[in-house]
This record gives sequence, structure tokens and C-alpha cells, in this order.
Amino acid sequence: MPRLSLIAACLLGLLLLGTPARAARAPWGTGESQGEDLVVSLVTFSPGDSVPEWWGHGSLVVEDRRLGQARLYNYGMFDASDVGMLSRFAMGRLEFYVADASVNATYRAYRSWDRDVRIQELALTPEQRLQVAKALADNVLPENRNYLYHHYKDNCVTRLRDMIDVATQGQLREMDRAPGRMTLREHTRRYTAVNVPMSVLLDFMMNDEIDHPVTKWEEAFLPDELEAQVASLQVTGADGQKHPLVARDWDYYVSPDRARPPAEPPPLGPWVLAVGVTAGGLALGLAAWERKRGSRIARVLLGVENALVGLVLGIPGTALLIMWLVTDHTVTYRNENLFLANPLTLLALPFGVALTWGSAKARARLFKAWTALAALGVLGVVLKVLPPFDQDNWRLIALILPISLGMAGAFGLDRVLARLSGRAGSSAERSDAVARLEAP
Repeated sequence: MPRLSLIAACLLGLLLLGTPARAARAPWGTGESQGEDLVVSLVTFSPGDSVPEWWGHGSLVVEDRRLGQARLYNYGMFDASDVGMLSRFAMGRLEFYVADASVNATYRAYRSWDRDVRIQELALTPEQRLQVAKALADNVLPENRNYLYHHYKDNCVTRLRDMIDVATQGQLREMDRAPGRMTLREHTRRYTAVNVPMSVLLDFMMNDEIDHPVTKWEEAFLPDELEAQVASLQVTGADGQKHPLVARDWDYYVSPDRARPPAEPPPLGPWVLAVGVTAGGLALGLAAWERKRGSRIARVLLGVENALVGLVLGIPGTALLIMWLVTDHTVTYRNENLFLANPLTLLALPFGVALTWGSAKARARLFKAWTALAALGVLGVVLKVLPPFDQDNWRLIALILPISLGMAGAFGLDRVLARLSGRAGSSAERSDAVARLEAP
């Protein structure tokens, strides 16, 4: 997610694998290396276990075989000890930098984390190899190394893509003008499928910025996609003939247990709808049980459910509004999911707690809050007939709107039954009074 700290990719262990600045430049940066002696390789690391690792990682390696030197260039570096960086990170200004590292130490580290290390040696001309190597050596200089990170548009892999494209005189980008396989949101869903709750949360936080059709070029923000594109690219050589960009490829390490990301996003729609309907139906059932039996347990459970829903949906909804108003996380701006969950949802937390203690005011306030939220949710659905409201958030609608409708219905049913009970009581009192007056 662009500028969103939850999915800032390419962070795993990278503080340990690179050095902020080197005392001596690599020989290809000082003019000592000859293009004929250089080898440039694209290295792809498979996804890992934590959220920032789900996307995988990529690097470029330069080796001078005559001088026996090699360095791995990593565009995923950041300084966690910089307090100012952390505040900028929270505000959406993710400052990263490029650094070089030991090739063998990096490979061994990824192997110890049980992550694939796949290598593609690029069939570049000596001039192109020297061009790429010199650019990488220049990039790691203190005055050049920093850049403003963007998860989809300017990350640790798009920088490699751009450098390979320049080396091939734009042939990679020309091939990548073809339409992509899916939207950026769908790619995000398939890579986050390893953890459904986190996948739903990230889906909730992102607006329609990632829902439009993309090209293969834009899909190459992912290491696996760039690897596949480089493998399939045929470049025109100096002789005018086409030849593969990859001279040879091999695996340093392949995990025997770790699965590749799914080719398609998982069909979560029916499952999240079932969760939403179940939660909304539970509220209705508890309200009916409380009214019919006068059950204290039902009231407490209804209060607890409100508190939990207020916590689980209210905090992300409130955070989403704050991120739109005061940060540079553009992917959160004008997010249609604010129709479904927002600071109003958070009120269910304190009012739900109060309801467990039998507060009549909390019951009335919950009715008003959930009625407003249900109305907003329905409005968000109705507005989808208009072109500006094109966000792909049907899974969130299927999850949250039934909960809001169920909660509103639960407290509405409570009020209706209370009024009917009151009217019935008044009618019985009037009938009894008439009977007494007419008695002989």
C-alpha cells in the first residue's frame, strides 16, 4: 500500500545486510573495472513470514571476475534508529536508501530464513554492464542514496526494473506496455492471502487508487513479476538479432516447504459475508432473547458483542479518517469504506461496556449510532451507481453492512417491542378501569 506502514515491503533483516556508507568504492565505480570482466545478475528472494516480508525482495549483484570482487545492491534500506524517520514514516513520507552488501552473507541469511534465492545472469553487452554497475556504485553514495519510497510506484524492485530498462534502451518497458493480469488490489490480495484477517484489514485501508487496470510494467513492483518479465524478454543485440535477456539462471536455495504466492486472489467474498451475517444475526438473536426472557446474560453478551465490534471496526475506521486528513498516505484518501466504519463505530466500545451494566442511556445511544451507520452503509452502496464511487470494496460491504443492519435491527426491535409492550399494558389498564366502572 503506498506510503502505508503496515505493508512497507522489503524490510526483512536489511539493516544487518547493508552498510550506510563504504570507505572504499567498488572498482566499477572508480573506473578500475572493464565491462568485459563484469557480470550483472538479478536476484529474487521469495516472500517471508512477517507482513513486510510477504512481498518478497529483489536485488542486483555486480561481480568483477578479474578482480574477484562482488557486491549486492539493496534498495530496501531504512534507519530504524532515526526517530525523525519514524515520525515521517507515520505521516506517509517513507524515506529509504540503497546500500551495498556482501553477496554470500546475504544469500546465507536468506537461506537461514528459509526463503528462496533465485539468480538470473543478464545477457548485457560490456558497455551495458559497465553502465549498470557504475549507476549502482553512484547510487550508494551518501548524497545519492536516499529516495521517497512508494510501495507500488517506487520500491526496492521498481528501481531494479528501471535500471534494467535503461540498460536495454527501453526494451523492457516497451514489452511491458501490454495489459497486466490483474489490478494492484488483486495482486495485494493474493500476496496477503497467507493471513486472512490482515488481508481484510489492508483491503479496508486502501482506496480506489489501486483498482484501475494496469500494465505489466506496473505489475513489476513485485519481485516475482519482474523475474518472470526478465525471463521472457527478448532484446535486440548489436547485430540486430533477438536474444534472451537472461544468459543463464540458477537457484542458490529453494525452500522445500515454502509455497509460492497463489496465482489468483482467494475468493473470500462468501466467507466474509457469512461472518457479517452471523455477527448481525447474533445481535438480533440476543436482543430477542433478552426481550422475551428478560435475560441478563443476553444483555451482557449483546454489550460484549458491541464492544468487540466497536474495537475491531472502530479503530481502523477512525485511523482511516485520520490518515486521510493529516497524513501523506494517499491510498487512504476518500476511502469509501468510511461509509461502513468510522469514528461513529468506535462509540460502540464504551456504550457496549455500559450496556453490560444495564445502562438505558447506552442502549438508546447504541440504537442511534447503529441506525446512522446502517444508513451510511446503504448510502455507500447506492452511490456506487455514480462513476466516482468505483472502489472495489464489495467484500468489505459484505462483511460490515450486515453487522450494522443487524445491530440497528437489534436495538430497533428492542424499542419496538418495548413500545408494543407499553401499549398493551396501557390497553389492559384501560380495559380493567372500564370493567370496574361498569360493574354493578
